[in-house]
Amino acid sequence: MIIGEANTALPDGFTPDPDEGVRVRELDRAHLFHSWAAQDAVSPIPVAAARGRHFWDYDGKRYLDFASQFINSNIGHGHPKVVAAIKEQADRICMIASTFANDVRGEAARLIAGLAPPGLDRVFFTSGGAEANEHAVRMARLHTGRPKVLSAYRSYHGATATAIGLTGDHRRWDNDAAAHSGPNIVHFFGPYLYRSHFHATTEAEECERALAHLDQVIRFEGPGTIAAVVLESVVGTAGVLVPPPGYLAGVRELCDRHGIVYIADEVMSGFGRTGAWFAVDHWDVAPDLITFAKGVNSGYVPLGGVLISDAVHDTFRDRVYQGGLTYSGHPLACAAAVATIEAMRDERMIEHAAWLGESVIGPRLREIAAHHPSVGEVRGLGVFWALDLVRDRGTREMLVPYAGSGAENQPVNEVVAACKAAGMWPVYNYNRIHVVPPCNTTEEEALEGLAILDEALNHADKHVV
Repeated sequence: MIIGEANTALPDGFTPDPDEGVRVRELDRAHLFHSWAAQDAVSPIPVAAARGRHFWDYDGKRYLDFASQFINSNIGHGHPKVVAAIKEQADRICMIASTFANDVRGEAARLIAGLAPPGLDRVFFTSGGAEANEHAVRMARLHTGRPKVLSAYRSYHGATATAIGLTGDHRRWDNDAAAHSGPNIVHFFGPYLYRSHFHATTEAEECERALAHLDQVIRFEGPGTIAAVVLESVVGTAGVLVPPPGYLAGVRELCDRHGIVYIADEVMSGFGRTGAWFAVDHWDVAPDLITFAKGVNSGYVPLGGVLISDAVHDTFRDRVYQGGLTYSGHPLACAAAVATIEAMRDERMIEHAAWLGESVIGPRLREIAAHHPSVGEVRGLGVFWALDLVRDRGTREMLVPYAGSGAENQPVNEVVAACKAAGMWPVYNYNRIHVVPPCNTTEEEALEGLAILDEALNHADKHVV
């Protein structure tokens, strides 16, 4: 799998079988309970095969994966080096408890720590991103002896109890109603110049005023009560919001001033998504804890973790950390992580993702925006982009309302349906279409997907005032 070569032929051994597709779908609907869905509305497409940046249904229809599945298949599907590493590890040791030393577990931790900013030399492995955020918050609270945690509106941190409480969008609401996640979590507004809460007109103003707002929240909540500030380095599904220059450094300074732990949620933005190993690298900031998952092994086997600074680690030198997971550092997952990191390095996927965003995706999206009145803003970097869709560019009224439901979502549903019909699988979230292909997507594949999106946006234009 070399960047620059696209292969759209049917995978070896795959023959379309529509009858089998019907059977797979019937099994799903009879026995599966789907996440983030009203169950009677679910109608999944049965997937028969996947390779590179494409997957196929049982009818033989090919889809260009512009979603990277859950924005986690950063090296695409079926990378031969990673598949081989998983098979080799399965032949040797499929499972060994985390109380034992294991070669691939240690090597994965070494490689991950080597990619992080200086001073984050140790890794606690989890099974995914939500667990990583759960444990990072627990570590911060135990380290500081303080109860409160601050996180931003327009954020997503996972669906477990603490993680969903940290989440700053509507996905938190039902969980708050169930009284699982509210206490000791406080939300604030992060920077978002296009829809500024601070009446800013420039990035510099937005940065200054967003930091002043966070400083005020800290002061009103009581600095001595706050254990951590948790931030997605680049906000993911809640907007692909790239922070203005100076913002993350300002958060770092506020945390240092008040003895607060700075937790960078890099579950989605890490491992090449922004054209850097970690998104904080763009701004040369070193958090106290970094949470990761998704791209660390491209989702081939579930894995996440927390990168831990020396100061936080030292809290637990003689004090037991009361936390653990049966599958912490699972050998198959760690073998996949080692192979993924090595493949990304060998094939220069990080550099390619940065180039693809700067030279292909960004410029083409701006061209698309210029002739679609439904596009209010284009933003992103690397292979992490969003189109903010509007009914009116002047007022910036969202094409569909925040947390809308049913018929309210029809304008964006039409765009998404057109993309899928043309063979491109997109990501969308209310009034936004996200462009998040794998890091090793070729220029040809990127332009193919963007051409499909360009045509599909005609459906959004019909709803512009």
